[in-house]
Amino acid sequence: MATQSTLRGSADPLAAMLKQYSDIIRQRLRSTSKATRLLATLILTISVIATGAGGRKWWKKRNAEKEQGRRLLRRNSGLRNKDGSRVIFVPYGDSTSKVTISPTKPTTFDAHRRLFLNPPRASGLANGNTPQIPPANAKPGLNLAFLHQFLSLLSIMIPRWTSKETGLLLSHGMFLMLRTYLSLVVARLDGEIVRDLVAGNGRSFIWGIIKWCGIGSFASYTNAMIKFLQSKVSIAFRTRLTRYIHDLYLNDNLNYYRLTNMDGGIGQGADQFITQDLTHFCASAAGLYSSLGKPFVDLVVFNYQLYRSLGPLAFAGLLSNYILTASLLRRLSPPFGKLKAVEGRKEGDFRALHSRLIANAEEVAFYGGASMEKTFLDKEFKSLKRWMEGIYTLKIRYNILEDFVLKYSWSAYGYLLSSLPVFLPAWGGLGGIQELADASVSGGRERGRMKEFITNKRLMLSLADAGGRMMYSIKDLSELAGYTSRVYTLISTLHRVHANAYFPPQGTHPELFSLSDVQGTIQKGFDGVRLENVPIVAPSVFPHGGEELIDSLSMIVHSGEHLLISGPNGAGKSAVARIVAGLWPVYRGLVSRPRSIGADGIMFLPQRSYLSVGTLRDQVIYPDGEIEMRDKNRRDIELKRVLEEARLGYLPDREGGWDTRKEWKDVLSGGEKQRMAIARLLYHEPRYAFIDEGTSAVSSDVEGLLYERCKEKGITLITISTRASLKRYHTFNLSLGMGEDGTEWEWERIGTVEEKMGVERELQQLRERLEKVKEWESRKGEIEEELNKVWVEGGEELDDPAFVTGDEGEG
Repeated sequence: MATQSTLRGSADPLAAMLKQYSDIIRQRLRSTSKATRLLATLILTISVIATGAGGRKWWKKRNAEKEQGRRLLRRNSGLRNKDGSRVIFVPYGDSTSKVTISPTKPTTFDAHRRLFLNPPRASGLANGNTPQIPPANAKPGLNLAFLHQFLSLLSIMIPRWTSKETGLLLSHGMFLMLRTYLSLVVARLDGEIVRDLVAGNGRSFIWGIIKWCGIGSFASYTNAMIKFLQSKVSIAFRTRLTRYIHDLYLNDNLNYYRLTNMDGGIGQGADQFITQDLTHFCASAAGLYSSLGKPFVDLVVFNYQLYRSLGPLAFAGLLSNYILTASLLRRLSPPFGKLKAVEGRKEGDFRALHSRLIANAEEVAFYGGASMEKTFLDKEFKSLKRWMEGIYTLKIRYNILEDFVLKYSWSAYGYLLSSLPVFLPAWGGLGGIQELADASVSGGRERGRMKEFITNKRLMLSLADAGGRMMYSIKDLSELAGYTSRVYTLISTLHRVHANAYFPPQGTHPELFSLSDVQGTIQKGFDGVRLENVPIVAPSVFPHGGEELIDSLSMIVHSGEHLLISGPNGAGKSAVARIVAGLWPVYRGLVSRPRSIGADGIMFLPQRSYLSVGTLRDQVIYPDGEIEMRDKNRRDIELKRVLEEARLGYLPDREGGWDTRKEWKDVLSGGEKQRMAIARLLYHEPRYAFIDEGTSAVSSDVEGLLYERCKEKGITLITISTRASLKRYHTFNLSLGMGEDGTEWEWERIGTVEEKMGVERELQQLRERLEKVKEWESRKGEIEEELNKVWVEGGEELDDPAFVTGDEGEG
């Protein structure tokens, strides 16, 4: 009964309050006019309807975007915005995520070029007044060169103060400062808990434990957010640098080709630089913010607290300890930056050998060269292994010294400093004052000593940890210097290739036909293909000069005048296509050509048919994507017709449709790959086309049909081949490799009187030889009859064996 009355007593005031509020609302409603109530009801109804309609519209738009993302992801396509940016969809859980990629502006490259090609002389990277990449003798380390390199890369990673990276760094910094504050709170709370435990104050002790758990949970969240934000900063840095490098690496200037085949700045390991070294650099750069900035703040804050607690003598001892430890470790520290740079290069060489084996697996298998390739790989791995073992050996000695100095000697030194308020209270700061004050209180001295000692010990441990991380950061900085040097070298080389900034070494003249001796001109937009006094030169790696194949080539091909380029191997047939395409430099003379793929453009089909990653549709429309295909108003039914013209009409049904994804280089045969290249040619329908041995794996009858179909579409063909049967589809023939030294050439029209006379002479010679066939057969029979006879000593002929004659008789 008492319980019911208590509940009723507590409920009555609540019911009275609700009744009072309802009466007030009812009274206000009566006081308002009918029009106002109708207007409010109408506004409420419109708001509900608008909210529902807006929510339904948002939901439909979201579902449509998801469906569009799934469709475009399946078709290996995306969207293009008016500002030039592209929207792609990537898998995310059970759905897709939309990613917008904005291209780097050309003005940004121009602004950054001076940082990577014209470093200040004080940085130690400049090599004269002409633009240079970092010299080979510029060793990575903690110097001005590293500072310039890192700041140059930082201008790419953080392009402006309003960028996302700035927000992430500020958030990261706030959590780092919060962790420093929590360390101070935990140090004081630790001392209070021990003091209450020694004093036997149970209530304060339990309350301290509760506060400890609360602060610990918040500190755990802070530590997790610090690691999370550090990872986000690393990904953001890598995203910025990767997109910047991709825009500089893959563009119309063909930097990806020149970087590997003509520039000696980074050799063959561009993939190693872009993937592995860039990842290590971004992770190290993101970790530097917490491994260097946070310990520095901790040192300042904890030193100030210890200065107040222990006095100026202890503070002077701390400073001297820092200086002594830093100088000792700096002097005895191995050059980790240089060692990491060399290790990265060796890792790249080892990875390049594996990539080379994967790319040429079939050829190696045909030759049975597994043992030789294994020898190459083992040799390169042993070199990498020896180098890494040497690094680990150096790290053992350094880690022994580092751990003893930073952990044990610093802890012992901390005990000495914590004892100053007890043994020298006049020099002990606030701890000494507390020591003198507690001397008059019974039992207060021990409790005060315990609290101050535990607090100072916690601060000392935190200070030792911060100092240790500062000392460890010297090693981290050295490793960062190695990664920075490699990434900076990559971007510097890309800028040099992009700007064609090749200059001879200081005090020397440019070598003949080197990249610093390019004096030719390329004219784009010409209706035809023209070369005027152009030497055909196979370029060499800079700064060496190239090898001249043809002295001076002059020719012109107009629309409808099909050209066949023939000659022996090594005469320079494919070199002509590379020069016209812009892959190789024009050292002298003039090259005129159309602009690019299109109705009035030019297209090149290389010897090795390339099949891209993606769907079957992507193989036909390459290098276009589905976005470009839609912009041209092309449909799948037209692609089907193109494949039928290339004798590949069965592929969509055989492979499962246009959206099928496979490793096409393994699915299609050699002849199908070449016919797929012809299908691309028929899809794009350029005005001119270079075909370099593009039908060598196709039968003669199908080859003729393909050439006739290309000519029907108005494509002017320039074919590089050694097949004489292709002359019937061309108007002119350019023969290379003529003369004694093989540097001369000959231009002739196919089907001239001289050529017909030459053919007649060849036919007459064949007729004369055919007339002698019977005479040769008769002579052959006589020779075989003589060879079948067996002669014995004395000049007598041996008769046939009995079993031979017997068999003949039975037969």
